[in-house]
Amino acid sequence: MNKILLLIMLVASQLNAQELTDYNQPIKLAMGDIGSIKSSLNDSSASEASTKRWSQLSEDQRKVLSPLGAEWDTLRPWQREKMLDIARDYPKMDAQKQQRVQQRLNSWSRMTPYERENARKRYQQFHALSADKQDEVRKKMGRLPKAI
Repeated sequence: MNKILLLIMLVASQLNAQELTDYNQPIKLAMGDIGSIKSSLNDSSASEASTKRWSQLSEDQRKVLSPLGAEWDTLRPWQREKMLDIARDYPKMDAQKQQRVQQRLNSWSRMTPYERENARKRYQQFHALSADKQDEVRKKMGRLPKAI
């Protein structure tokens, strides 16, 4: 909580010090400032992990993330962190969940950037629905409602 407060105070002080000549400028500056401040507050080991090249990953990580091997070095740091989190949790998953992760990584690696962006948008739209609407969509797609 203290980190968030510090982040807000730093951004606010940066904005107050700026001369505002363009109404869009403060928003762009604030977003850039938030990104740089946030990355400086993050654990250094997490930021180091997100900049690891494919060849620097452990054998276990490469095995789990193999569908992404060809494009790993072009992924954004936040994408790498997310994938490394999946690889870390993978051994704890049951066989069915591991299979689902592998299927999704395979299908994701075959998508074009345009298809990936559309998938992200559909995911966000789906999760913006109420729980009842989500269950309704799942039933239409032949999937079971999420267990409570």
